Order: sequence, then C-alpha cells, then structure tokens
Amino acid sequence: MSVQFSKDHEWINAADQAAAVVGITVHAQDALGDVVFVELPEVGKTFAQGEVAGVVESVKAAADIYMPVNGEIVEVNEALRDDPSLANSDPLGAGWFFKIKLSDPAQLSALLDEATYTAFTQE
Repeated sequence: MSVQFSKDHEWINAADQAAAVVGITVHAQDALGDVVFVELPEVGKTFAQGEVAGVVESVKAAADIYMPVNGEIVEVNEALRDDPSLANSDPLGAGWFFKIKLSDPAQLSALLDEATYTAFTQE
C-alpha cells in the first residue's frame, strides 16, 4: 500500500497496519515554514478520525495534527521531539510524527492518493 493523504494535510503509510506511520505533508511543512516545536500524543492513547492528536509550531504559526483514521498510538518519534526541523528536512521520512494501530482499516479508502492530494492543494 502506498502513502495516502488527508485533506487536513497529514499522510499515512499503512503498509504495516499494526504500526501505520503518520506525519505532515510536504505542502503542510512548506506552509508552516521552519518547525520549531512538536507536541506528540501519548503512547497508548486512542483517537478517532479527525481528532487533534498533536500540535506542530513553526516560526510562522501553530497547527493541529489530526488523526487521518481511527487508531491507537503505538509509538512516537522521539527524534522529532529532539529535532523538530526533521518535519521540514524529511517530512515523508525521518520527520514522521507517530505510529498507530488502525481501528478501522476501511477508513483508508476515503483518503486521497498522491495525485488527488496534489490537485487538492492547488485548488
């Protein structure tokens, strides 16, 4: 399975449904500018799709991080907490925010593929 995107500018890679990876998109980090702080959720906490799971702050603004699907936090990116600039330098790689155990994998079908997300950001 490839990376999918939410209209709230999060990405999810659910290749491993036991630990799907979530982060912010390149578009989101471009809009935010230099990320200086991230607030990550607690491991073990469960969130519904669309709920605020964290916060990212930049020199320009603060933005909420929304859950792209229902799930339980199974891991957070401690490296990102130590070096928030990873969200800028490698948003789809080392700058991931957290990993989740999916509660309802069927929700993935409502997310956007890369081409659709790119078109959405250019509207």
